[in-house]
Amino acid sequence: MKLAIYSLKKVLYEGEVASVNCKTAMGEITVLAHHRPLISVLMPGTVKVTDEAKQEHYFPVQSGFLEVNAMNQVKIIADEAQ
Repeated sequence: MKLAIYSLKKVLYEGEVASVNCKTAMGEITVLAHHRPLISVLMPGTVKVTDEAKQEHYFPVQSGFLEVNAMNQVKIIADEAQ
């Protein structure tokens, strides 16, 4: 699935990934390919991204939004944690 993570200042990540794990207002979730559409508020924590090569990337966030659409795309707009 295609992932894009944006902060207010820059693009943090763009690319194809196997999974995205993050804390939302409804609890911790893992988004995999072809996840059903979803929009949620992100809670303070770390967004864990596993790319297609099984390499893990970590992005600490203070808050933000997660959108999963029906076209197998995930977008995150995040306020980076300091």
